[in-house]
Amino acid sequence: MNLSFINGHSRFIRHWIAIGAKWSFILLFAMLASGCGLGGKPAYLVKQYIFEYPSPTVEEGVQTNDLIKVERFSIAKDFDTHEMVYQDSPFHRGSDPYNRWRVNPNDMVTDFLLRDLRKAGLFRAVFSYNDSEDTRYLVEGWVDEFLELNEKDGRKAVLSLNVTFQDLAQKEIVGKVVFQRDYRYVESLEAATPEGVAQGMSRAMEKLSRQVIQDISRALKNR
Repeated sequence: MNLSFINGHSRFIRHWIAIGAKWSFILLFAMLASGCGLGGKPAYLVKQYIFEYPSPTVEEGVQTNDLIKVERFSIAKDFDTHEMVYQDSPFHRGSDPYNRWRVNPNDMVTDFLLRDLRKAGLFRAVFSYNDSEDTRYLVEGWVDEFLELNEKDGRKAVLSLNVTFQDLAQKEIVGKVVFQRDYRYVESLEAATPEGVAQGMSRAMEKLSRQVIQDISRALKNR
């Protein structure tokens, strides 16, 4: 048999083997990317949630011509995540990577309290931590708890916050702190779903926000 024919035929076979290997790799990659290859599961849809409630009204609120600023709240490290955190047994906590808060809990609490303070109309203007204006009053906070609690009597949304209200016009450091208080609200879930957690946490935030604003209004009466 002609040696040149054999060499040519071998090159032809090697060429098509190389093409076949190339397309097999591409097909395998596409299958893996779509979650269909080698028994893989389809990609899950990540859902995002946020508070939803009307701004609370404050009866007989004291109005002042002063300005107030809401600083960005801090948060306990255990809850410093977009993922929904839950506790289903003592000493154990987990988080759900497929159901998340749209923004970090401390930022969400800060933004909604800022919104509610503006709607309350107690101050001439309410500024956020992004604003450079000097104000007489300042609100700072720390989120202690932000989770779904699973207990024998049902699932609950738990929100607790420490709030410090300051009067920066005072010269003494001790005199600047008007009050520092803890707030904790526990709301039973109407549905054992991520949507139920968002609804329960929204109710807790509405009650917390109303109480904080009422406490600030009462404190203004003595200023």
